[in-house]
Amino acid sequence: MEPYLKRKERVEIDINNLASDPGLRLPIWSYDVNDRDKIRRSYLLKGPHQPRSYQFPQTLYGNIARRFNSKWFDEYSDWLEYSVQKDAIFCLYCYLFKPQEQIIKGQGGGDSFIGEGFRNWKKKEKLLCHIGDHNSIHNKARQKCEDLMKKQEHSLPALWLSKDDKNKKEYRIMLTAAIDCVRFLLRQGLSFHGHDESSNSDNRGNYLELFDFLTDHNEEIKTVTSAYASSNLKLTSPKVQKEICIAASAETLRYIMKDIGNSYFSIIVDESRDVSTKEQLAIAVRYVDKLGQVIERFIGIKHVTSTNAITLKAAIEDILAKHSLSIQMIRGQGYDGASNMRGEFHGFKALILNDNPQAFYVHCFAHQLQLCLVVVAKNNWQVKHLFEFTSRIINTVGASCKRSDTLKSIQHDKVLLHLKNGNLMSGKGLNQETNLQKSSDTRWSSHLYSLISIMRMYASVIEVLEIVKEEGVHDQQSVEASVLIDTMESFDFIFTMHLMIDILGITNELSQSLQRKDQDIENAMKLV
Repeated sequence: MEPYLKRKERVEIDINNLASDPGLRLPIWSYDVNDRDKIRRSYLLKGPHQPRSYQFPQTLYGNIARRFNSKWFDEYSDWLEYSVQKDAIFCLYCYLFKPQEQIIKGQGGGDSFIGEGFRNWKKKEKLLCHIGDHNSIHNKARQKCEDLMKKQEHSLPALWLSKDDKNKKEYRIMLTAAIDCVRFLLRQGLSFHGHDESSNSDNRGNYLELFDFLTDHNEEIKTVTSAYASSNLKLTSPKVQKEICIAASAETLRYIMKDIGNSYFSIIVDESRDVSTKEQLAIAVRYVDKLGQVIERFIGIKHVTSTNAITLKAAIEDILAKHSLSIQMIRGQGYDGASNMRGEFHGFKALILNDNPQAFYVHCFAHQLQLCLVVVAKNNWQVKHLFEFTSRIINTVGASCKRSDTLKSIQHDKVLLHLKNGNLMSGKGLNQETNLQKSSDTRWSSHLYSLISIMRMYASVIEVLEIVKEEGVHDQQSVEASVLIDTMESFDFIFTMHLMIDILGITNELSQSLQRKDQDIENAMKLV
């Protein structure tokens, strides 16, 4: 008996992350047959890829290629696409429906308007030849595209909606309620689902609970919901929630792109690893709107398999192409100082500058200041010694809730005593209960606040360490507490702590000024 042949696994396709640039797309025939119509419909809904105000490179075809934005192309705008990657034009209809065997045989223009693109700008008649008569391959592909969209119009949801006005009105009421719930949760940054969403659950998750709350307080929604209580049309499934979220995201991005228009813009990029240990690339754009205000908007996040400069550039190009934005319109680029991002010769900065010399690079001044302080601190023995022992003091005192409560109690008694003796001023917001603050290299100004907290609670910290020394469960704790007390009472520790508080106080004011939203480069340079 022959062994069963192993069936090829079907790869799940993410419709939202399909390549926009026609020069980067996979052939439509390479996708699973069950996914092709879904992919075709997605491309048809987006429309042909036509980058706005793209500044074509000064090549042999540069001057003629600029006609892409002229009336010469208007009559072909429903199918004509331009690839920035290959500097060529493509046919959307033929890409979606031209038979694979005709592409191989070279019929109807072969692969020139699909795979490699058309570059012979001087021969405009080639476009007319490609279109051909009513029975040409191009027109057959166009007809199939129209039929596909009509097929979508006659789908079950559309047929249900077209029954009568009453059904349309009721469906709109339910859909509006669902959209209101999604908008509220998105604006507040809350989760949608609960651990148990069954009808017997006490807490079915934020979305379902909010939908029920809205139903109970609106008679119109309540009437419609009860009418369809036994049907499948409740608009509460996770799939419906996700589709509304995607629609909200698309509408928000559409508004942002409309606001940018044909203006120049800057990009702000950063990469980070999420809780699932996937490297994610986040991108935001910064531009000046029609009112002259500087606007900063987040436009996307993309998973990258590698953090080298070439991979990051490809990811950025894909995100920009998806929104019909061109690298040629970038006038500024900003990200951290990592070598793969800022490198002079092979970094992401250099790759962008090769394509667009006007994309001026700016490294965040406040970030530079923080990195400078951290590096200087680590290279100075006394300062390094101070922060090393500061960290050990905070970890020892805050090792348990009992020690933290003891510290607060001792500090509370001391504050009352000083207030009674007139050594402290009383007033609104003064002498608040506090605790020792930990420092972090990635949290700006945290080192300053950490030292200030130790200075203000100096005597109380010493008392807690004395208690740990006397009552230490393990010998190691007693020895550690004894070493920390001796260090805190030394002249070098006290002098260095006061010195660094003064220095970091000055740099903290500079850091806060550099982070102001209304700060410009000229003022920032003066402050530095």
